[in-house]
Amino acid sequence: MNSFINKIPRLYLYIFVVLLLFLFIQSGLRLIFWLKFNNPTDPISNHDLIWSFYLGMKFDLQASLGTLLPILLLGWIKPLHPVYSQFGKRLWAVYVSLALFLMYVIYITDAGHYAYLQQRLNATALRFLENPFISADMVWQTYPVIKGSLIFALVITITIFIFLKLTSKINKSEAANSYWAQKRWPQKTVLVVLTVVIVFSGLMAKISWYPLRWSDAFFSTHAFSSQLSSNPVIYFSNTLKNVAETYDINAAKQAYPAMVDYLGVQHPQQTSGSDDLNYDRQYDFPASETDKTNVIVVILESFASYKTSLSSNPLDPTPNIAKLAKQGYYFKNFYTPSTGTARSVWTFTTGLPDIEKNKTSSRNPLIVDQHTIINAFKDYKKFYFLGGSASWANVRGLLSSNIPDLKLYEEGSYDSPDIDVWGISDLSLFREAHAVFKETTQPFFAIIQTSGNHRPYTIPEDNEGFEIWTNDKLTGDIKDYGFASLEELNSFRFMDHSIGHFIKIAQKAPYFDNTLFVFFGDHGIHAPAGNHTPAYEEQLNLQGLHVPLVFYGKSVISKAKVFDIIASEVDVLPTIASLTGTSYLNTTLGRDLTDDTFDNNRYAFTIEHGSDRTIGLLSDDYYLLMQADGSNAKLHQLHSDIPRNDVSDKNKEVMVKLTQKLTSIWNTIRYIRENNKPE
Repeated sequence: MNSFINKIPRLYLYIFVVLLLFLFIQSGLRLIFWLKFNNPTDPISNHDLIWSFYLGMKFDLQASLGTLLPILLLGWIKPLHPVYSQFGKRLWAVYVSLALFLMYVIYITDAGHYAYLQQRLNATALRFLENPFISADMVWQTYPVIKGSLIFALVITITIFIFLKLTSKINKSEAANSYWAQKRWPQKTVLVVLTVVIVFSGLMAKISWYPLRWSDAFFSTHAFSSQLSSNPVIYFSNTLKNVAETYDINAAKQAYPAMVDYLGVQHPQQTSGSDDLNYDRQYDFPASETDKTNVIVVILESFASYKTSLSSNPLDPTPNIAKLAKQGYYFKNFYTPSTGTARSVWTFTTGLPDIEKNKTSSRNPLIVDQHTIINAFKDYKKFYFLGGSASWANVRGLLSSNIPDLKLYEEGSYDSPDIDVWGISDLSLFREAHAVFKETTQPFFAIIQTSGNHRPYTIPEDNEGFEIWTNDKLTGDIKDYGFASLEELNSFRFMDHSIGHFIKIAQKAPYFDNTLFVFFGDHGIHAPAGNHTPAYEEQLNLQGLHVPLVFYGKSVISKAKVFDIIASEVDVLPTIASLTGTSYLNTTLGRDLTDDTFDNNRYAFTIEHGSDRTIGLLSDDYYLLMQADGSNAKLHQLHSDIPRNDVSDKNKEVMVKLTQKLTSIWNTIRYIRENNKPE
C-alpha cells in the first residue's frame, strides 16, 4: 500500500485529501439541511431524495474542484509546493482555511435565508445590505447570535485542525519525491493529460456537451427536492448576474387599467392598496363527448418566413409546410419577440417575452418557476423531444420544474445515432417521436424541437430519398432568395422534407386523426432577406422575428383559413387550448388568436437585447421602437417607400397611442415574470 501511495505525486495527494474533506463537510451540511427543513407532511419520494443527494454531491464536487484549482495550477512551482515548501505549506493552509471559513459562512447564511424566506441564498439577499442596521437588528432579534457565533468558532476551529492534521500526515519521503523526478517526459506528459481529463470531467460533472448546471437541480416538481440538490455557493454565484433584473411596482400599477382592457381581465382589482396585481383570465369549455385531442407542437429551428415557400420564395424550398398551411390555419403575420432559441422556448412555455438582459430567462434561477397553460391539459402525457441535450441554456430547469411528469427525450434517449454537435438528425427526431406516439394509449401533449438547421448543416446519409440541390439547380445568386449558402438552403429544405415524412408516417398511425399539429419557427435570421420580401422587414430588422405559424389537424380544423392579423408567440398556447376545447387559466400576455373580439387590438411586442435593450410594438401599419427607458423613440410606417424613416412628427396621435401601450406592456412583463408562480 505504501509503495502505491509513494507513486502518487504529493501535490495530487494533498489536493485529494482536501477534496475529500470538502465533500464530506458539504454532504454533512446537506444532510443537516434535509433533517432541518424537510416537511414530514409533504415528504419527497425516496427516488427524489436519493437523486437529490447524488446531484448535490456532483455540485459539491464542482464547487470544491473550482476552489482547489489554484493549488493544482500553482502548487507544482517549488516555492509554492504545499508539501515540500514551508512557504507553500503555510500559504495554502491559509488559503484552504479561508475557503473553509467562507464556505461555512455561506452555508450558515443560506440556512438562515431559507428559514426566513423558504428560498436558498440568492443575489436578492444583497438588498438587505441597503439597510444594514435594520438587517442587523433583525438578525440579532431573530437568531441566537452569541451562541451561534461560539458554535461556529468551535466548528471552524475543529475543521481547520482536522485539515492541518490530515495534510501533515502526507509522507514527504525521498522515495515519494524522487519517483516522478526520475521519469522521462513521455510518462510526465501522460500524467499531465490524465490530470487535465480528470479535473475537466469533475468540473463538467456529467457526460454531455454541457456541464452540470443549476437547472439540473430542478428535476422534480416537488420544490424541496431542487432546494436540497442545490449547492449554495454555486446557486448564489449564478444568481449574482441576475440581481439587477426587477420591476417597478408603481409603473405596473399605472399600466394596470390599460392592461385589463388589453388582456380582457375578467375580475380586475383595485391597485391603490395592493402590490398583488391580478391578470388571471379563466376560460372554460364544455367537456368533450369524444376523445381528448392530442397536441404536437413542432418548434422549427431558424425557420425564417422569408426563406419559406409561404413567402412566395421563388425557390419553393418548403413545399411540405406550405401544403399543411393550405389545409389548416396559417398566420402570415406571426412574430417572435426576439431571436434566440432559448428565449423562444421560454416565450412559448410561459406566455411572456424573454426580457432578460443577462443571457436568457431560462438561465435565471430566480424566475425558473412559472405558470404554464401546458398544465391545463390534465390527464395528458407530456413529452419533450430534442435531438441534443436539454442542459443547453438550462431549459431543463424551466421544463422539468414546471411541467409535472414531463417525459424528456434528449441525447442518450434514442436509438438513432448522433450526426453532429446538435445530436440526431431532424428526420430521426421525428421518427423517434412517432415511435413513442403510436404506442401511447392516453391523450398526449408533445413538443418536438428541431435543431438540424444549424451549421454545420449536416444532411444524414439516411435521409428518405432527400435530393441535395447543386448550383446547377439554381438560377441567379442564392442570396437573392434569402440564403447565405447552398449548404444552408439544403439544410432548410431537409427540415421541411423531414416534416413531410413525419406527416406521411403519422397519417398511418391511430393518433393522427385526433391530433392538432402546430408548426412555428423559434425565430428568423437577421440577414439579407431576398428580393421577394417587403422592404420593411429588412430595413427594420423584422426578418429575424417573422416566422410562419401553422395549425393543422383533421379533426380540429374543418375549413382552411389564412389570418392577416398580427400574432405573437405568446398567443400560441391560448390558441391551442381554445382549438382543442381545453379549459385553461391564463396569467400572462397571450390571447386566443381565433377570438375576434381582440382583432382591433392586436400587437406584437419585440425586444432587441444588448448593452441597452430596444423594445418595440408592431401593429398592422406601424412599428414603434424605443430604448427600454423610453428614450430615443421612433415610429416607422411599414408600407411606406422608405420604412426606416422616422414618421413620428407626422403621426403624433399614433405615436402617443403606441408609446402608451408599449410602455404598459413593458412594465407589465417586468412585473408578471416575477409574480407568475405555478398553481
